Parts: sequence; structure tokens; C-alpha cells
Amino acid sequence: MSCTDNYNCNTNSRREFLLSGFMATAALAGCSTKSNPFEPENQVVLTGEKVKLLSVNGEVIEIDKAYLKPVPDMPHVSNAEERRGIAGKKFVMVIDLSRCKNLRKCQSACNHMHQVHPGQNWIKVLGMDDAEHTAAYWQPTTCMHCDEPPCVKVCPVDATFKRQDGIVLIDSDRCIGCRFCMAACPYTTRVFNWEEPLLTKEVAAMDYSCETSIPQKRGTVGKCDFCPDMTRKGELPHCVSACPNGVFMFGDLNQDSVTNGAETFRFSDLIRDKSGYRLMEDLGTKPSVYYLPPVNRNFPYESGLDNESAEDKKFHLK
Repeated sequence: MSCTDNYNCNTNSRREFLLSGFMATAALAGCSTKSNPFEPENQVVLTGEKVKLLSVNGEVIEIDKAYLKPVPDMPHVSNAEERRGIAGKKFVMVIDLSRCKNLRKCQSACNHMHQVHPGQNWIKVLGMDDAEHTAAYWQPTTCMHCDEPPCVKVCPVDATFKRQDGIVLIDSDRCIGCRFCMAACPYTTRVFNWEEPLLTKEVAAMDYSCETSIPQKRGTVGKCDFCPDMTRKGELPHCVSACPNGVFMFGDLNQDSVTNGAETFRFSDLIRDKSGYRLMEDLGTKPSVYYLPPVNRNFPYESGLDNESAEDKKFHLK
């Protein structure tokens, strides 16, 4: 059949092309052994281990751990990006004092990952006793990552700085060791590197990063950094993942959620329902670390004395 009208001829040609395309697709689909074209090529082997996640609708859901995809190593970011932080985030930590047994797994994990000098700790676990007739408890203490950090205000060289995601960091490439920040911090969470740090060959060969805080340098100040290199990969800080009792919870204030890896909570509900508080709030520093009171404790205070030195035991038992 001949075409006397160019429009009709072109239209028929398009119809024939589309029809042949659909038929080819159907034929291929019929030859395929996969019932779902979107099914992954490699079959997922279920582990039976469930992980709780917060859905985009704000609901807590459970999935098999096998469906979690490993996050590839992120390329090293520039110093400007490290100082700027992660857009749209406001990181916050919650520490549940009723769960702490003074195991100090948080402390050892932090010291190991940040190559903290022996004898120094970025996380201090303190034996606390509020009054003469109240029971003692254990209190992990980290940098508070204040919204109004006095340490930042006194630093003369902008070595201590606050990022847009709420994390307060130290740039050791700029630090001159004046220790003004240590004097200004009301929480006494900073330490000074008086000696050459003991670094492995691998760490010593690395380029310095504000986000990893390694390799550390003599004559500079160090402190808890909230592990921003881990948060960039969507992972939890080392202290959170190392604690077997779920004492530490970490999350995003903007998303109103915190997690210890095994449990996920709505941050606002947790603080309201369990009377969460911050240390020295009257100073106006606005810390990003919240505490839950040591009520209905999982462990007696005495069980944590095993991890104290003989001298410290005498002090705590007075």
C-alpha cells in the first residue's frame, strides 16, 4: 500500500515502530526467568538479625540486616568543607545514666580510634554522688558541643570553631597551644598534648584531618569531636557503637531522632518523658549533650568499681 499523504505515512511508520518495540520487549520478558525486573541480580541471604530504622514517615520499622548496603569509603573532604560541616544537620547526643556500669568501652574505643596519648582520655567516666543520702552513679562526660561555646570565643587564631551542624572541632594545623580554650571550657573536657603522640606508622603517614582529629600533634589541644568522619558515612560515633549497654544515643535534632544502634527514639519524647537535662544550663552555653537521670538503674553502682584503680576505689567508697 502506498502513502499519498506524508502525515498519514509518518503516523503509520511511528505506529509500526512502537508496535514492534512492544512486541520485542514482551518477547524478552517472556524469555526472562525473573518475575520482577527490579529484583537485584544477587540474591540476598537473610541473616535473621533484625535492625530497627526510622522510615521517612517517622515510623520505626524492622528489616533484616542483610538488606543494609555497606557505605563505601568517602573521599577526603577539603579543610573548608570540614570546617563548614554537613548541611541540614544538627547533631545531638543523649547519655542514659541509668544504664552505665563504668565498663569504659566508650573510653577505650575513643582513645584507640583517635590515638589519644596514654594517660589521657577524651571521655571521662566519673563517679558522682549528688547528696549525702542519695545513691552514687557513673557519669560519662564528653565535650558538650555547645551552641554558645566559650572556647570558640576566646581562641585567638580560629583553631577552635563551630560548624553549621553543631559540632565544635579543633584545627590542630592552626592551634598555637595557648590553652585559652581549656581555661574557658566550664566542663574541663579538653586535654593538652604535652608530649609527642604515640602514633602507628600508618597514622603518622596520614594527612591531618579536623574530622578524624589524627594524626595529633605535640603542643596542641585535643577533645571529643563527635566523630564527624563517621557521621559523613552515616555511621555512629565510636563511643556509641562500642557501648554494650546502650548508654549513648546519637542523632539529628532536625529529624528529632536518636539511636544507640539497637534502639531508635524520638528525641523530643525521650527528653520529655524521662526528664532529660543538660549540665550547667544556667551558664547559657546550650550544650548538645543531654542526660537522662539515673533512675531505675540496670546495675548497682558498686558493680562498676571493678574498673577503677585501687586508689580510686578508696575514694569512691568513702
